Formats: sequence, structure tokens, C-alpha cells
Amino acid sequence: MASHDPMLKNFTTRPILLDGGMGRELQFRGVQLSRQIWSASALTEAPDMVRTVHEDYIRAGADIITTNTYGLIRENLAKAGLEDRYEDLNAIAGRLARQACATADRPVLVAGSLPPLRGSFRPDRVGPASKLISCYREQARILAPFVDFFLCETMSSAVEGSAAAAGALEAGKPVWVSWTLHEDHSGRLRSGETIEEAVHALEGLKVTGCLVNCSAPDSITKAIPLLAETAEDRIIGGYANTFFPIPENWQLDGSQETDGLLSLRNDLDPEAYAQYAVQWIRDGAAVVGGCCGTRPAHIKKIFDIISGEGN
Repeated sequence: MASHDPMLKNFTTRPILLDGGMGRELQFRGVQLSRQIWSASALTEAPDMVRTVHEDYIRAGADIITTNTYGLIRENLAKAGLEDRYEDLNAIAGRLARQACATADRPVLVAGSLPPLRGSFRPDRVGPASKLISCYREQARILAPFVDFFLCETMSSAVEGSAAAAGALEAGKPVWVSWTLHEDHSGRLRSGETIEEAVHALEGLKVTGCLVNCSAPDSITKAIPLLAETAEDRIIGGYANTFFPIPENWQLDGSQETDGLLSLRNDLDPEAYAQYAVQWIRDGAAVVGGCCGTRPAHIKKIFDIISGEGN
């Protein structure tokens, strides 16, 4: 599967398995996280635990682990008094992922996470592409020595996705773009744009993968067939969160009653979640995994099914 991409030459007999969430997993293990930089605070406070989480996803069957760089945004680091450590923390995250891969007895790829720069799930705050591209270019340059490709993830609008891709591509590695979807289960982006519009915005950019992530499983289910229709010869896939619906204008470090830590559903245990992943594969996904709230057990369940060992 997806054998047309040389990077994936070792993953041709079954769907490719991404890892699961990092931030909530660290919290489950007792690590205190920052409301400014989220899981990135563990790069200084608990680096061994970050590496252990990576290793646990590898043991669960993940073919790809993702750098713990989702929270590494300059303006947020400044709020946490860590702006001068931007390059250092990105490099630490890259090294921890590589160290985890070194423990594997099979090929495991490292995806360099490139996050939204103006807040997750906030298409209203994305701003012009010209101001984003240089930031993505910088982060990709720092991460490039450690990663096999870049994953521009949780992009809430077509402009955000294309800007991230444009900056990342300058580092000379493959690039995947993954969008987050509206809570109405329409399969549209949080901006209201269609999957077709999002993919069209990548025209002229050598993006090799188009995915959807950090959305309810039902939203991913709606979007996968749309990706299959529009992404042409690109790799497609999805990885959902286990959140209750995310409030409008949500901010992790905001002061509204609905801001802050998001609540997790209790009906998406590994078995239930894996059944969604199986449907995504049936609809054309070559890559599946988990986002916020999913754990190694979720990835292990999907692995057991796609490798023929589960139900």
C-alpha cells in the first residue's frame, strides 16, 4: 500500500500506522503540562518520559512517531519565558524521537510535527500566508536533520495548510498536510472550506500526503471518501481525537469558561476507536492513527486488526 512513495517502501503490505496522542498521554503518566506550550514543557521537565511514550507507541505497532513539537511556537514560548530556547527545544524533540526509533527492531519513521501558529482550531486567527511561511521554514530547517518527513497537522483552513507546506518544503524533505474538521460532521474544515478547496490550495506544491486529524471520529469518517476523490495520487489518511465537541473560539490559555483543558469522551475505548479506523481504511485511507486522547492501547488494537491478529 502507498508503495508509489519511496519513503514508504517498507510499508506495502498493510495500512501504515501512526502513533497516538502525546500531551494527554504525558498527563495520564503524571507529567504537569504548561497552558502556554502544552506538551512541549515536558521537553525540559520530563524528556525521558517523552522518549518512553514514543517507545511505547513503537511497541504498540506504530510505523511512524511524531516529534513532540506541536507546542513549540515562538510567541507561546515567550509567554512561558522560553523564547530563547526555540531552536534547542526543537532539536531536543527531534533527538528524543530518533533515540526512540533506535530501540525498534524494524523500520520506524519520524514525522516532524508543524503546528498551527495562531492557536488550534482557530481559522479566524490564521492571518496571511506571507507571515506564516517564514515561521514554518525556520522550524522545518531545525527539525530536518532528525525527521524523515514533515506533518503539517491540525490545519484549520486552506491557507494555513498551504503556507505550512510551502515553508516546510524548503527543507527538502517530503511533506504531508493534515486538516482539522468542523464539529458539524460535514467533512468541511473548521474554516467552512471543503476538502476539495483545501486540496486545491496545495496546487503547485509537492505535498505527498493529505490527511485529516484532531476531529471527532465521525468527522474523519465523513472526510476520508472526500479525500479519496480529490487528493489524486497522494497518500490519504486520518487520525481522530477523543474530545467532546470543541467550543467556538476556544483557547488553551484563554480566560473564558469554555477555555482550557478539553474533556475526553468515555465511549472511545481502543475497541470502539479501532472500528472507526477500520472504516477509514475501507474508504481508502492508507494511513491511520490517533490524535489527542488516544493512547498506546488504541494503536495496539488497530495494529492487531490490520495485521490480522485481531477481530
